[in-house]
Amino acid sequence: METQVTLEQVASLAQQAAGKEAYAIWFLIGAALVFFMQCGFAMVETGFTRAKNAGNIIMKNLMDFCIGTPMFMFLGFGLMMSENYLFGLIGKPDMQLFTNFADLDWSSFVFNLVFCATAATIVSGSMAERTKFSAYCIYSAIISAVVYPIEAGWVWNSQGWLCQMGFIDFAGGAAIHSVGGTAALIGAIFLGPRIGKYDRDESGKVTAVHAIPGHSLTLGALGTFILWFGWYGFNGAACTQLEGIGGLAAVFTTTTIAPAVAAVVTMIFTWIKNGKPDVSMTLNASLAGLVAITPTCACVDAIGATIIGVVAGFLVVVVVEFVDLKLHIDDPVGAVAVHLANGIWGTLSAGLFSVDTGLFYGHGFKQLGIQCLGEFTIILWTAVCMVITFFLIKKFHGLRASAQEEIIGLDKLEHGIDSSYAGFAQSFTSEDLKEAASIGVDLNTAIPVTKASSTQSKLTKISIVTRQSKFDVLKQALNSIGVTGMTVSNVMGCGMQKGKTEYYRGAPVDVTLLPKIRVDIFVAKVPVEEVIEAAKKALYTGHIGDGKIFVIPVENVVKVRTGEQGYDALQDAEE
Repeated sequence: METQVTLEQVASLAQQAAGKEAYAIWFLIGAALVFFMQCGFAMVETGFTRAKNAGNIIMKNLMDFCIGTPMFMFLGFGLMMSENYLFGLIGKPDMQLFTNFADLDWSSFVFNLVFCATAATIVSGSMAERTKFSAYCIYSAIISAVVYPIEAGWVWNSQGWLCQMGFIDFAGGAAIHSVGGTAALIGAIFLGPRIGKYDRDESGKVTAVHAIPGHSLTLGALGTFILWFGWYGFNGAACTQLEGIGGLAAVFTTTTIAPAVAAVVTMIFTWIKNGKPDVSMTLNASLAGLVAITPTCACVDAIGATIIGVVAGFLVVVVVEFVDLKLHIDDPVGAVAVHLANGIWGTLSAGLFSVDTGLFYGHGFKQLGIQCLGEFTIILWTAVCMVITFFLIKKFHGLRASAQEEIIGLDKLEHGIDSSYAGFAQSFTSEDLKEAASIGVDLNTAIPVTKASSTQSKLTKISIVTRQSKFDVLKQALNSIGVTGMTVSNVMGCGMQKGKTEYYRGAPVDVTLLPKIRVDIFVAKVPVEEVIEAAKKALYTGHIGDGKIFVIPVENVVKVRTGEQGYDALQDAEE
């Protein structure tokens, strides 16, 4: 009996095949976006820390992926995704990557590999500026080979015990962010704070907390936007449909709503709390919102995503300040608040806001109970593994860099680079010095020596410190009385009022200095009193901060080009 196939059936089959091919392509694009998030983490961590450690942080983020890849190849992938899964707890490392090349699901391998690298790199920020690079490499290998793959298998391997219970973690709020955040917290505790972070009395009690601002909010913001961009692949790659709850468009929507709302909430919260909106904390808030929506991005609606974002916005501020000001744990980039606290919140929120199983949608407490159990066991597993890991590294290898390395900078002493910003560092080799010596000149030949003028005039240095906004007015006033030569510097300073206390991530910034301009003038011909009067008229507003004028006698001045001294050295050539 012949079976007739209609054109409609052929078209339907072709459409299904095209849909599967498009899905496979999108899955790999999503993996590439998740890989690009390594760049975002590197920029955030570099911007929120000091310039002397920038190269070290870049290196750690690079090696997280490069060390993690062979470890995941040889051991991690088998523990996580093996078809021979034992008791719902652990896969058999059967090396299918090397023995079953033709039939292996390569898309699954690549996607899970980049997720593994993300879990590992979270720790870099909390341990920044004081960790031995070699110790960090050992940690990175262990978390990529064993710690992450085993618990991730519970969640995403179809035979895993949490997966079979119905645990919701669509893109890794628990499996990745809670794991990375837990490791970050334990690593920071084992390391201790950076030098100068906390003042302690003789009994060891903390008496003062000092902010250590990062060197580039620009890099921090760039990294935040890169991470947000990559998060669309992080959350969306596993979607198998375009529309509806669980579809790609819906995931993109929730992945946009939550971080945006979180950032707005944090901006307003810090504005009210500190008197000014906190830039770095608001950047952290957007990441907190992304972490919080990660487990539930495919199962919540817009209302749920909004509430998740609101809570994340408050939570990131409270936890950053609690960890720093109360627990006195030094976390330079807020990794514990962003990834651990909001990974927990996001995972538990699935039991509240899941449209199909959540408590607030009339489905009872069952899903919330499953979420609590899963989150607890994942954190417990990670904590036990990380305590053992860091303890062994600290005991047998050493975990923390020396005080000298920390003070000078890990870039210089760990990696042999004077600065990651080459334009701000000068280094001279022995060859450079030999070349400079070989082209020396005779000063008596090069400079036409001129005898000092017989004119006896008093030489005076007038140093004026004032607001930067007043420079143009001051310059015009001085030019009008014949003062054209001046040296101008951007400086920081304060008077008796000590400036105004500002806050960085909730901690007071110790150096309460304000940006100022300093204008140095040397006069001989123009009367000192005339210069002072001109400056006073130009700068006076009657408010604190108008500035000060310092008058300093000068013994002599020499013009290098001509050899003129004293009065003549300060005059124009025409005179």
